Amino acid sequence: MKVCFLLLVLLPWIPGLPCWVTTQEDLAVLEGKTLMVPCHYDPQYASSVKYWCRGKAREFCTSLARTDQTPAGGKVSIFDDPIQQVFTVTVENMKEEDSGWYMCGVEIGGFWKADAVAFTNVKVIPGMSVVNNQLRGEEGTSVTAECQYSERHRDSEKKWCRSGDPSSCSLTGPGGSYQGPRLALDDDKTGTLTVTIKSLQMSDMGWYWCSAGELSMAVHVQVTPRTSSTAVSATSQAAESRPVAMAPQPKPTTKDSWRHHALTLEAMAMWAAFMLALVLAIVARRLQRQGRFVKLRRTVGRNAQSKNTRDAADLQVL
Repeated sequence: MKVCFLLLVLLPWIPGLPCWVTTQEDLAVLEGKTLMVPCHYDPQYASSVKYWCRGKAREFCTSLARTDQTPAGGKVSIFDDPIQQVFTVTVENMKEEDSGWYMCGVEIGGFWKADAVAFTNVKVIPGMSVVNNQLRGEEGTSVTAECQYSERHRDSEKKWCRSGDPSSCSLTGPGGSYQGPRLALDDDKTGTLTVTIKSLQMSDMGWYWCSAGELSMAVHVQVTPRTSSTAVSATSQAAESRPVAMAPQPKPTTKDSWRHHALTLEAMAMWAAFMLALVLAIVARRLQRQGRFVKLRRTVGRNAQSKNTRDAADLQVL
């Protein structure tokens, strides 16, 4: 009986049991940025006090903000929404030393019940990140990349380079911006470098580097072909704006050109006359041969006829 009673007493304080508060177990935030943590709770705790503290043990957790206390104007604030059953903790200007374990808690009160809590491990990253490292756009449109950097790189040089081609790098000027024909860089000096590629071309497809100081993040740009309707529209506009090609003007006639034409015609006439004479010679030769053959046939015919007559006369004499 004593053992069962002891378990009932310690049951609410055993850390491995299910709790009534939930949040993300692991969080990461860029240095200098704002951390926002939503902590969800059950409806029966809508009127309870909520708090945010640092530490991994309930008994040794340093309180940073409570809903029953007026905020002191520091970088930590807490807001409770009983309708949605969630309280939100906001921590501004996160530093690398702010990394560690934190706890969302709902104060239940009483000796027999422990507070409902949920732990989260926060990691502050001293570097840079990209909101979306896979950009996709249609040919002729624009894409935008947002490169976020930590506070320590606020005054560092920012640049955008094509991977494998160091000579393609575009750098922000003293004012934190760069404007090219199709590329624009804008550094807001608060932690975000915005890169915009305009009028996308198929040749723009590939990997790029977004850099702040010695840190770089890879970004891939995917370009899809222009749709048929857009292509037809662009083609028609180009055709309207393109000047109509005119037929070349004929060259003026000169004496040299007349002489050249005359010599050409004379040569052609001589060639035609030669060919005609050759054809007539061939025809005449054939006619001459044909006449000799007819004359020979007639001669042979007369000789045969005279021989037949003599033979008949000899038969009569006999």
